[in-house]
Amino acid sequence: MTAATILQRLDRVRETGPGRWIACCPAHDDRSPTLSIREIDDRVLLHCFAGCGALEILHAVGASWADVFPERPAWKEQRTRKAPPVPYRDVLIALRHECMVVLLCADAALRRTLLEQDVERLTVAVGRIEAATRICR
Repeated sequence: MTAATILQRLDRVRETGPGRWIACCPAHDDRSPTLSIREIDDRVLLHCFAGCGALEILHAVGASWADVFPERPAWKEQRTRKAPPVPYRDVLIALRHECMVVLLCADAALRRTLLEQDVERLTVAVGRIEAATRICR
């Protein structure tokens, strides 16, 4: 449902700007316009300055949440950046630790005392550092 459809069901509608209107609220006995209507992309935002809830307003015009907040197309969801599974600070702390492992392994390699288990741990450190760089993109 678009803002135009909702506006047709309201009284004393007046445009206040591009994609913005004010009207009498259908959820209470309104003598002067107290309902703000705004259309952003494919969503309709409603605010009653007298205190009516959005759900009350929607019911009064015969609409539901699904009418004003339609599902987003799949392509929009794919472009939305998702938060990393861990906070960035924790990633940096882990990276600092892994860099120390790399430094110690490099020192041991220079002294020719690098053991097989050290090489395995160095491989783990490199993998974790690579994973961290993917998280922070």
